[in-house]
Amino acid sequence: MAEVAQKVLTWDEYVHGEPADLERYEIVDGVVIELPAPTVRHQWIVGNLHLLLKQQENVVVVLVAPCDVVVRREKLRTRQPDLVLIRKERVSDLKALLQQERIDFAPDVVVEVLSPSDSITTLMEKLDDYHQIGVREVWLVNPATETVEVLVWQQEGWNSLGIFRKGEPIKSKALPELELNVGQVFEGV
Repeated sequence: MAEVAQKVLTWDEYVHGEPADLERYEIVDGVVIELPAPTVRHQWIVGNLHLLLKQQENVVVVLVAPCDVVVRREKLRTRQPDLVLIRKERVSDLKALLQQERIDFAPDVVVEVLSPSDSITTLMEKLDDYHQIGVREVWLVNPATETVEVLVWQQEGWNSLGIFRKGEPIKSKALPELELNVGQVFEGV
């Protein structure tokens, strides 16, 4: 990830449109970091997940990156997970949600499709940020191994609910009603 500006961005500057010329970025302690363009394979997997989850709109509202999730306003920090999942019953007014510029509450689940450029340090920082805002579950989708690991937040930290492979359903504590098979996620890859 490359830093776009050395200037430290404030909440007010962010709310009023900065960084205006970027689409894929995260802000870490006020510093805008441009995210590398995802690979075609990465986007194919995100697309598969989005289509599969959209078929279950009675359970979940699905948002696809780029969509800012605010971690904190002071020492501004935002993340752009590949997918944001919110339990349908938490969204009393879908039209109001769709008018928001950003997500400033904890999604139930965030999905991160791993890239070769992801470092373990960056991943751990993201997990810490998701914990700070109250995300209950993180799905780590690994294109290299064609697996989905589901991490659940518990008192002692993030714990793996399991690493699920082709032919297996993805188990979720946050969204147990979802019916999703790992093979569908990687179909066509």
